[in-house]
Amino acid sequence: MTTNLAAFNTGSYRAGPKWKVLVWYFCNYYILNSAFPWPYTIKRALLRMFGARVGKGLIIKTKVRIKNPWRLSIGDHCWLGEGVWIDNLADVVLGDHVCISQGALLLTGNHDYKQPDFPYRLGEINIASGVWIGAMAVVCAGVTCGSHAVLTVNSVASRDLDAWMIYAGNPAVAVRERKMISPSGKLNMTAV
Repeated sequence: MTTNLAAFNTGSYRAGPKWKVLVWYFCNYYILNSAFPWPYTIKRALLRMFGARVGKGLIIKTKVRIKNPWRLSIGDHCWLGEGVWIDNLADVVLGDHVCISQGALLLTGNHDYKQPDFPYRLGEINIASGVWIGAMAVVCAGVTCGSHAVLTVNSVASRDLDAWMIYAGNPAVAVRERKMISPSGKLNMTAV
């Protein structure tokens, strides 16, 4: 038995109506994935028009790619840095005050390498409130990032991240607790 890519099929995955996928392709390419600094209000409105649930205060920088906005939910006051790629073949949910730094990849799909026809293997990504995904980091299919977890620069989360922990490496492992300093200078473990 060998890999047979000629037999590949998407399995149960369906992007959506072909007209919607096509129209989104052009909108994504010319507005979200553009180097032109379109106003955030236009980007938010566009995402909502295509079915994304978007909270207030979303900051979305240039060169952002979103595969299927109708499978995206973003809480209040989130940041999507330059070059972020949300490859959401399955649902992606971001809580409030989530920061996805430049070049990060949220990857809901993979391939089942055990099958000769290499079918999709999909999993939702859930990122709780206060999480920071560092620059060039990757969050893999099926991962849940607990409240205020941090995935450091260039790390790969292939398993769930516990709340209030900092993760580094490939695969990412917990390296220490996340502690926050209040404006008064005292250590504070409460949510933002």
